[in-house]
Amino acid sequence: MQVSVETGEGLERRMTIDLPFEQVAVEVEKRLQKLARSARLPGFRPGKVPMKVLRQRYGDAIHQEVFGELVESSFTNALAQESLRPAGMPRIEPAIDPVAQRFGYTAIFEVLPQLEVASLAGRVVKSPVAEITEDDLDAMIERLRRQRATWKPAERAAATGDRLTVAFTGTMDGEPFEGGSASGVKIELGKGRMIPGFEEGLVGASAGEQRSLDLVFPDPYQAEHLAGKPVHFEVTVEAVEESELPEVDAEFVEAFGVADGDIARFRDDVRKNMEREMKQRLDARRKEAVMEALLAAHDIELPRVLVEEEIRAMNEQMRETLGSTELSLPEGIFAEAAKRRVSLGLIIGEIVKQQGFRPDAQRVRAAVEESASTYEYPEAVIEYVYSDPKRLAPIESLVLEGHVVDWVLEQVEVENEVLTFAELSESAPRPGF
Repeated sequence: MQVSVETGEGLERRMTIDLPFEQVAVEVEKRLQKLARSARLPGFRPGKVPMKVLRQRYGDAIHQEVFGELVESSFTNALAQESLRPAGMPRIEPAIDPVAQRFGYTAIFEVLPQLEVASLAGRVVKSPVAEITEDDLDAMIERLRRQRATWKPAERAAATGDRLTVAFTGTMDGEPFEGGSASGVKIELGKGRMIPGFEEGLVGASAGEQRSLDLVFPDPYQAEHLAGKPVHFEVTVEAVEESELPEVDAEFVEAFGVADGDIARFRDDVRKNMEREMKQRLDARRKEAVMEALLAAHDIELPRVLVEEEIRAMNEQMRETLGSTELSLPEGIFAEAAKRRVSLGLIIGEIVKQQGFRPDAQRVRAAVEESASTYEYPEAVIEYVYSDPKRLAPIESLVLEGHVVDWVLEQVEVENEVLTFAELSESAPRPGF
């Protein structure tokens, strides 16, 4: 087997492989002989079809079959011979010429970049720290009260936090526009679910009152034909309601699983949930800071094929999240995030290889148990995860990333970043890498 490699643009490689023609010819002949023993064709008895006829009828197909098998085996051997690491599947250009007794192909592919893990000495990573105060606990319980609020008619003008039932008609340049009119719409003032100025323009209105609002649609806006356009709304306030919060009593805490209605136990349960959430957010922010440090320390030429694969995966994930498999999203909106993920994947992979990291079994078990603790029957969930290596693999990958985070924190200067629980909750890091 003769192998030659040409370097293309960037990480592209063109590897030409010439296979021994005699080997191909012998293998084709062997398969034709085997076929001859059982071949059935009209006008011939079984097993009596002449070889000339078999070659005419099946020769090309058998050549393609042999070619495909030899491509698969020879490509792997050639990569090892040339010490190349492909980033994705190759594009194969056959070069078959029976007259010239040539049987070969050219494989075109990108290789993984040569990556040296950079020194992190002198780099600073901010590590967030926080604690839960009694005020934080009280604020969380107040939020739980608001979630179970009931609404009653307000015998006064509307204020922020009230719920209004409204009917409205919108016009643009004096003409109604699609989606600009509705009735019986409930709006909680201050939630910011309407376009800027709409909710603010209804503060102080009373039931039965009509208000005129001249506003501008934000730019960008989901309906592109409305983005940045001025609009006029005539709004009728049909009802004004104020919230009524439940008392924190035995009945209230029973609704959150405290069967005996013990308020102290309820507060303790809420605090434990907050501590679990705080730990997750602290770990996520710390990991985010580490990843940013790794990105800043490395400048990597990325294989286009890996970025394109990541874009397709993110696009598909977004379609599934939105519940629309036919939704067409522009690939450009995923490009930077895809490059970030590919870069970090390569960096983390190299660190794992160089440091010889393996997912620690105890940390894997702890991660599985923590995830399972949110279910009604955690032991059943744990057994389910461990029963299939494919289910365990994502958790093992996260644990490996945790090993990398710990290693990086040992290489850099760590500065504590003191945050309140509220600040930690308001600024959750981006998902994934």
